[in-house]
Amino acid sequence: MSTAYIFIAVVLIMVIMGVILGLIFAVRNRSNRLQDRFGTEYDLTVETLGSEKKAEAELNERQEYVKALNIRPLSITEQERYQADWASVQTKFVDEPGQAIVDADGLIMEVMQLRNYPMSDFEQRAADVSVSYPALVSNYRAARAIAVENEKRLADTEELRQAMIYYRSLFEELLGSKAVLHKEIWQ
Repeated sequence: MSTAYIFIAVVLIMVIMGVILGLIFAVRNRSNRLQDRFGTEYDLTVETLGSEKKAEAELNERQEYVKALNIRPLSITEQERYQADWASVQTKFVDEPGQAIVDADGLIMEVMQLRNYPMSDFEQRAADVSVSYPALVSNYRAARAIAVENEKRLADTEELRQAMIYYRSLFEELLGSKAVLHKEIWQ
């Protein structure tokens, strides 16, 4: 075998190894981007679906689905109206914490629907929320779990207070404003 053939074979092997390593790094980089973007939701999805590959496909599908929804921001007038509605819900918490949680959950769904989120079921709403607000979706799930316990009259006042805090953080983001919604009461 001549030196030229050996040289060509070595170069070809190096190119093939470069392509393979490039693909490995690209996949790893995509995984890291999804982990960074979705945080704990990435881990929950991996756990639920049983593999990183399935979870990453699911998270990518969620992003594409939400992108197609044409989520709209609220107008200033709508923001002001819903801020007032939220203030009313928070005030109600003092005397009727259970009903305030029901109202907070309803207000979240009303704002989501107005912004064009589909309202099919809770898990779909949570998946949709995870795309735009990945740091808040675990709180949304926790608040909803407390709301379900509240419906059964099994949630205590501290759990209801925590649900209200969780709902408020999502509500503020959904409103699209950095409004101060009587935080001093809840912290």
